[in-house]
Amino acid sequence: MDTIKQFASEFFVTGDPLILGAQVSIGLTMVAIVFVLSYFRKWGWLWREWLTTVDHKRIGIMYVICSILMLFRGGVDALLMRTQLALPGMEFLHADHYNQIFTTHGVIMILFMAMPLMFGLFNIVIPLQIGARDVAFPFLNSLSFWLFFWGAMLFNMSFVIGGSPDAGWLAYPPLSGLEGSPGVGQNFYIWGIQISGIGSLMTGINFIVTILKMRAPGMGLMKMPMFTWSTLASCLTIILAFPILTITLFLLFMDRYFGAHFFTLDAGGNPMMYINLIWMWGHPEVYIVILPAFGIFSEIVSTFAKKTLFGYKSMVFALMSISIASFFTWAHHFFTMGSGANVNAFFAVTTMIIAIPTGVKIFNWLFTMYRGRIKFTTPMMWTISFIPCFVVGGMTGVMLSVAPADFQFHNSYFLIAHFHQVLIGGVAFGFFAGLTYWWPKMFGFKLHEGLGKWAFWLWNIGFYVCFMPQYFLGLDGMTRRMYTYDFDMGWGPLNLVSTVGGFLMGIGFLFQVWQIAHSIKFMQKDTTGDPWDGRTLEWSIPSPAPLYNFATVPTVSETDDWWATKQRRAAGVPDAPAPALEPIHMPKHSGIPFVMSFFWFVAGFGFVFDWLHFVIPGLAGVAICMLVRSFQYDTDYYIPVDEVRRTEAALRGGKA
Repeated sequence: MDTIKQFASEFFVTGDPLILGAQVSIGLTMVAIVFVLSYFRKWGWLWREWLTTVDHKRIGIMYVICSILMLFRGGVDALLMRTQLALPGMEFLHADHYNQIFTTHGVIMILFMAMPLMFGLFNIVIPLQIGARDVAFPFLNSLSFWLFFWGAMLFNMSFVIGGSPDAGWLAYPPLSGLEGSPGVGQNFYIWGIQISGIGSLMTGINFIVTILKMRAPGMGLMKMPMFTWSTLASCLTIILAFPILTITLFLLFMDRYFGAHFFTLDAGGNPMMYINLIWMWGHPEVYIVILPAFGIFSEIVSTFAKKTLFGYKSMVFALMSISIASFFTWAHHFFTMGSGANVNAFFAVTTMIIAIPTGVKIFNWLFTMYRGRIKFTTPMMWTISFIPCFVVGGMTGVMLSVAPADFQFHNSYFLIAHFHQVLIGGVAFGFFAGLTYWWPKMFGFKLHEGLGKWAFWLWNIGFYVCFMPQYFLGLDGMTRRMYTYDFDMGWGPLNLVSTVGGFLMGIGFLFQVWQIAHSIKFMQKDTTGDPWDGRTLEWSIPSPAPLYNFATVPTVSETDDWWATKQRRAAGVPDAPAPALEPIHMPKHSGIPFVMSFFWFVAGFGFVFDWLHFVIPGLAGVAICMLVRSFQYDTDYYIPVDEVRRTEAALRGGKA
């Protein structure tokens, strides 16, 4: 019995009332989920309709649900940190717990919130926008999601089992090495990110092939919607950047498990090599998540200004040039580390150059709105609010790129304010806009506009109240990652204001949850399929889209082809005769992605604790799943014409 008690005390995180409360909450939530599924006999439905699905739309919805849950987790972390810093000398969190929270907050918000929300929108929108029936590799798409899911579960498990990582969101050695972090928290970091990162890489490959090979007839590259262009730019960056992350974490794993010295000064290693490698992935990662937001803003501005996007070709050039230039800026994150004047000058100039295509996009959106018939819907309000926010974030980014000045700004709260200005004002606002915009296409009803605007104002006011003071705190010498400060530093009032702003954003999130719940309960179904009077192909089909997306594959002749079709109809020009319906080729659902990813989770859990009795069965399970899939030939089927005709008649009210 004593042995079991000893094991449990080391296995579970104990001694902190906040974590104990979280453990109880997690336990009760799991019991409630099991009870509800059992009571309503939904286990079979869950397996057939969701866990084994390869339908890109359902996979997209699962990504979105996970990202909202991760936004809640990462947001709670942020509020805990802001509470600790609200007043001088606060003892709300102890130092170790604070270190864990700022580490998990960064990892979760970037890799387990922003990335899946982006992938969710890719899945939901891209095949519909290019006139395809699915992605190029549906099985791989499902596997990508489940690898992300189980990787995220592994990382989040460290909260209650073993202990969270506490070496910062980029885990610089030697702090992240075995001597600096002897616990298992850093192992959770490595394997949680590694498993989900493999899924991210596969998603990048999948959508590049989908966009390049599966566009509707007539949709040349320069007729693609701007969100599709931004997705292509983001995925190209993914396939070049994520292998660097995979190798970097593998080398860190070798250091921790096998006593290698890649990143220690012993035996010829060098921690600066890690810092270079991690930022060779880390800086492009910022553009990976923000490029799709640029595409979302372009779609929304064009739709709600009732105008063709101004400067389409220059926008494409801007997106692709940012994707390339993002790989030549990484050293600006450590100007102060003694790289030398020439190296600093090169990376300062390359960083400043990125401001040029970024500025091009801002002017394109402004000129698109100029003399447009603007409708101030919630997606449009998120878009308009992004522009001043991102301009400030961009200008402070140029300030940080000035190498001599960076010696003052480096590692201060000025950097924290800039980073959040870009990632919340750019990525989060962009994805909120996109989620609201394409919500009717996902579920067949719009989100409540009034509650959405309440959320918008709370988020925006809270954002400026939270982060504007942090610029001044940084200029006043407050460094990041400090968990407390004395009265005589004079930082108390600005920190208190910043904390109030953080909680306003938290209330904004609650309004978003209320908005979703209210809209589900009192939903007003969209019977048009085109509630925003959209411009691109996804609005030409019913909402939610049928399993096969398009009864017949459309032929494209214009950039905004659906808008052009509506204009021709308004002018009395009849549509070209629709081709005859044919059986539709579709992929079969498969449970292998779920099972294989679970085995990856088992193996990862074994690596975390160095338990070979988990590692070996986990890896063996992965290998068996790959073998089974290799010999599986019954992987597709055809939807008969009669079924397509019945579905179209039901969705279009008898107008098939």
